[in-house]
Amino acid sequence: MSTVADPQPSQPVELDAPGSAPMVQAKVGWRGPIVYGVVSLISLVVFGLLTPGSDRTRFMVSSSRDLVDIAPFAVPSRLTAVLVSVLALGLTAWITRETLARRKVAVWVPVLFGFLVLVAFLVWVMAGNDNALPLTVLLTGALTLSVPLIFGSLAGLLCERSGIINIAIEGQLLAGAFLAVVVASLTGNPYTGLIAAPIAGAIVGLGLVLFAVRYRVDQIIVGVVLNVLVIGVTNYLFSTVLTQNPQSFNSPPRLPTLPIPFLSQIPVVGPVLFNHSLVVYLMYVAVAVLQVMVFRSRWGLRMRAVGEHPKAADTVGIPVNLTRIKNTVLGGAVAGLGGAALVAAGLAFTKELTAGRGYIALAAMILGRWSPKGALAAALLFGFADSLRQVLGNLGSPVPSQFLAMLPYLATIFAVAGLVGRVRAPAAEGIPYVK
Repeated sequence: MSTVADPQPSQPVELDAPGSAPMVQAKVGWRGPIVYGVVSLISLVVFGLLTPGSDRTRFMVSSSRDLVDIAPFAVPSRLTAVLVSVLALGLTAWITRETLARRKVAVWVPVLFGFLVLVAFLVWVMAGNDNALPLTVLLTGALTLSVPLIFGSLAGLLCERSGIINIAIEGQLLAGAFLAVVVASLTGNPYTGLIAAPIAGAIVGLGLVLFAVRYRVDQIIVGVVLNVLVIGVTNYLFSTVLTQNPQSFNSPPRLPTLPIPFLSQIPVVGPVLFNHSLVVYLMYVAVAVLQVMVFRSRWGLRMRAVGEHPKAADTVGIPVNLTRIKNTVLGGAVAGLGGAALVAAGLAFTKELTAGRGYIALAAMILGRWSPKGALAAALLFGFADSLRQVLGNLGSPVPSQFLAMLPYLATIFAVAGLVGRVRAPAAEGIPYVK
C-alpha cells in the first residue's frame, strides 16, 4: 500500500502510483487578493479618476524648531492619487501570484499597500484645500493618542499569556486616569499622579484575578462587571466630589514635555518621537523590555507555559495560580499607567473619559497576536485613525464629520475582521486551574 507524502506548497498535485489518492495541497485563500483588489480599485476610481485634474494638495513637514527648514510643497492631486493607486493594483497582482503559488505573503506587503492607499486618500481629501496638511502634527498626534492603547494592549498581553482573559482593560484605564487626576490635583505635582495611576489599575486587576482564580467565576463576566463598576464609581465621584470642588480635585497640572537634545530637532522624526512627556518614553521602555522578557527570559517562558499548558507547568514546579495573580496585577498596573497617559496633557477628568479605548486596546492585542511589538504596531494604526479624524476636522474636508468620528472604531473593526485572519489565543486562556 502506497503512502501519501506531504508536498511542498508550490508543488502541483501528483499521484503516488496508478489508482492511489492524490497528494493534498493547501487550499488557495482568495480573501486577501479580493480585499486588496477591491480597495485598490476604489482608490483608483474615487481618489484618483474622480478628483478634478486642476486641484493640488499641499503638505507641510517641517516645524520652526527643526534643524533644517523644509518648505511646504504641493503635488497634483489626480496624478498623484492615480499613480499610487496603480502601484497598489500592481502590488495586488503580485499578491495574487503569490497566493496562487501558495506562498506566504511577507509582512511588509500589507504595510506598503496600506501606505499607498493612505497617500491616495490624503491627496484626495485635501485636494483643492487652501490649508496644507501638517504631516508632523498628524504623526505626533497618532503616537500620543496611541500611548493609552499601547499600555492597555500590553496589560491584556500580560494577563492572557498567563491564562487570564482581561476584558477589564477599560476599567483599569479609567481607574488609572481618575486617580492620576485626583492625586495630581491634590499635590500639584503631575508625577505623583503618574505614580498613583498604576495603583488604581492594579487594584482593578486584583479584583479580576481574585474572582477568576479564587472563586473560578467566568472571566469575561467578571471583566464586564468590573468595567461597569469602575464607570459607576467614577461617575458618582465626578458628579459629587470633583464637580463640587474642581479646583482641589479636578485641576491636574500638565506633565512637562522633555525634548531629547538634538534628536528632537531632526525634521519629522524628532518632533514625532523625541519631543514628549515622560509617559511616552516609559511606553518605549515598556514595549522593548516586555518584548525581550516575554520571549527571551525564564520569566516569560514560565508565563507562557502557564497560559499554554498549566498542568505541565505545575508538574515542573511552576506555581500556576500564583503566576496568574502576579501577572494580572502587573497587567492592571500597566493599564493604569495608560490611564495616566490619557490625562498627561493636564486634562480634567470627565465621565467615561476612556470612551471605549480599553476595548480598542483589546483589539490591538489580538491584531498584534499577543506580542508587544505587534500590539505596538496595531495600536499605532488605531491612534493614527484618531489623529487623522482630529486633523481633518480642524482643516476641513469633504468627508462628513460623523464619518470622521467613526474612523478609529471602523479601523478597529476592519483590522480585526480583515487583517487578523486565523489567530490562536493561549490554549489555557480563560480556563481555571485546579490541582
